[in-house]
Formats: sequence, C-alpha cells, structure tokens
Amino acid sequence: MSNASLTARMQFVVEIARRLHQYGTSAPRLEAAIDSVSARLGLNCHSLSTPTSILFSFTDRDQGDNALAEVTQVIRVSPGQDDLRSLSEVNEIADRVIDGKLGIDEGFRLLREICDRPSGRRRTLEAVSYGIAAAAVAAILNSSWADMLAAGAIGMVVGVLSAFCEMRPQLRPSLEAICALLATMIATLISVYVVPLTLKSVVLASLIVLLPGLTLTTAVRELSTQHLVSGVARFAGAVTTLIKLAFGTIVANQLCTLLHLVPSAAPLPPVPGWAQWVALVFGCFSFAVLFRSARRDIPLVMAAAVLGYLITYYGAQQFTPQFGVFLAGLAIGALSNLYTRISRRPAALVRVPGIILLVPGSVGFLSLSMLAGRDVFLGITMAVSLIGILACLVAGLLFGDVIVPARRIL
Repeated sequence: MSNASLTARMQFVVEIARRLHQYGTSAPRLEAAIDSVSARLGLNCHSLSTPTSILFSFTDRDQGDNALAEVTQVIRVSPGQDDLRSLSEVNEIADRVIDGKLGIDEGFRLLREICDRPSGRRRTLEAVSYGIAAAAVAAILNSSWADMLAAGAIGMVVGVLSAFCEMRPQLRPSLEAICALLATMIATLISVYVVPLTLKSVVLASLIVLLPGLTLTTAVRELSTQHLVSGVARFAGAVTTLIKLAFGTIVANQLCTLLHLVPSAAPLPPVPGWAQWVALVFGCFSFAVLFRSARRDIPLVMAAAVLGYLITYYGAQQFTPQFGVFLAGLAIGALSNLYTRISRRPAALVRVPGIILLVPGSVGFLSLSMLAGRDVFLGITMAVSLIGILACLVAGLLFGDVIVPARRIL
C-alpha cells in the first residue's frame, strides 16, 4: 500500500475519517483509527477531531521528518449520527485495503458508493419506529394503556417531522423545539378532550429518540480520556438540545394556559407487568431500526439492548440504581470488546445499543424543565442525579475496557 501515491493514500485516510465521523464514532476512537490506518499505509498522521471538524497533518514516512513534506488538511463535518450498517461497511473496506486484498483506488470508490441517505421505505420505517420506541418507553415508565397509545401516536408525528427536517436543512436547528411544542400540545388536547393522560410521561416518551443521552455519555467519556476540545463541544451541543426541548414544552404549556386547556389530574391504572416486557422487546427492535442496523445485525443489536436493560434492572433491585447502571456499563463494555475480538467487526454493534436504555437524557430534560418552571430545588436534585448516572455509566464502560482490552480501534 505504501507504493501508492501520497495523494491517494491521504485521500483514502481523509475519506475513512469523514465516514467514521459521519456514522457516530467518538473522538478517541476516530483519532486512533486515523493514526492506525495512516501507519499501515506508510504515513505519519497527527489528527484532531471535534464534533464539527477534523484536522489532519500528514508526513510520508519515506521522507523522514522533513517538514517540507508535511501536508495539513482540515475538513468541515456535521455532528455524526449512529449508522451501524454503514459503520460496518467502512470497517470492512478499511480492513481489506490495509490487508492488501483491495487497492486504494477501489477502496476509495467503494467508500464513495456507500449510500448516505435512506430510501423512502426506510424513512417510513424509521418514522414508525419513533412511535414504537415512544410507546415502549411509556410502558417501561409504568404508564397506562391510554398513555402508551398517545405516546406512540405522538412519537410517529415526531418521526415524520424529523424525516421532513432531514430534507429541509434550514428547519433542522429548530426541530427539537418544534417537536417538543407539538408533543406537549397534542398530549394536552388528548388529555382534555379524549382521555386523561399522565402528561409528563407521555411527553417524555414521545420525545425519547430526540433526547441526547447518548451524546452526553460520549461527551463525558471523551472528557475522561482527555479529549477536552471534543468533549466540551459535544457536551455543550447536548445541553443546547435539552434547552430547545425544554423551551418547546414551556411554550406549549403557556399556550395551553392561555387557551384554558386544563388536563384532568386523574391518571388511569398502569399497564400490567407482562406488557412492560413485551414493550421492551418491541422498543429494542425500534432502536435497531433507528440505529440503521443491517438485517443480519438486528438480533445482535436487540440482544445487546435487552441485556443492558436487564442488568440495570436487576442490579438496581439488588444494590442501588446507580450501581446497576455501573454494572451494565461494565458488562456491555467488556462484551463489546470481546465481540470485536472474535468477529473482527465494530464493537459499536454491541456497545451503542447496549447502553441506549441506560443513558440519562430523560433526566437532563426533566431537570431543565423543572428549573425553567422555577422548581429550583427539584431541578437541582435531578441535575445531581444526571451527573451521578453519567459518572457510573462512563466508569462502567472504562472498567469494561480494562477487563477486556480492545484489540481493534472501532
């Protein structure tokens, strides 16, 4: 591979990095992957990744430390979104090029052929999955049947709006606020005119896919590994998303007060215990769709999500909720590294879905909503809980990496 032109090798590394960033790779893993691929292609590369840009500084090893041979490049990228199918394809192409089974030009062509935009059928399935995830979370929150149906319907509305905003980039910055406003308004109208609902649970469940819990977890993990620029930027982005969601619900509540829409305060009986476990399975399937997993990986992704939830559930019963989260993070971190050792495929296929039901995005949303509603004491209490959950989850993942070290970067 080192016999290929310097430009071709650099272009391949840049395209690999851009794709990995686009498909949700964190800064530590992305920078390590860039350095590893560059070294195998006969390049020295120093890289710096942030949520919105990647900096490369290349030197050809054949020319030693000659500063005149150094090439610096910066690319502007948008914050990545988890796409497990495309991530696996990029990982496979990079492996084949590094092993010499595929030429750089052919590998570059295959990377460019990876489809970034989902088909119309895929968008429809994802919109439905928003509703399934919302209904499942409502059941897990011990809500009523009416809450489940309302959350599912509102969740599909949120999914349709998300798909529409992907095609209209000018609307993307206001997506969270618009969805929160509509979700709160629709839930209030249903509660007033149709059937009493547990409003907080329904609104929270219907917005669950938009909550940046996974982003918060990634940010804290980057900070803990001294990737300070990326960690601070990602954390600020997650907090901004929470603020927009809280703002949308506040505006909706004020509009409902202005229109004299006062929902009933008589909640219905919760769903039976068996319904929560059935909802968990359907919820895990919806997350497999939303993470854009390949068909062959759907059972694996669902199993990882169920396992993470079960460890947290029973760990909380035996110890404390925070320690249950720590145990789940520990197990998922170790198992994801073990999986990638055995299969030579990305650990994200196990790690990302395994922690999706543990991330504390909902706690952050409730905390900001309470602070905005001038319930300062309860808001601060929820914020402290958010910090505790984040710390336990990230610590579990880091300890998992110690127990079963990753032999592969991704």
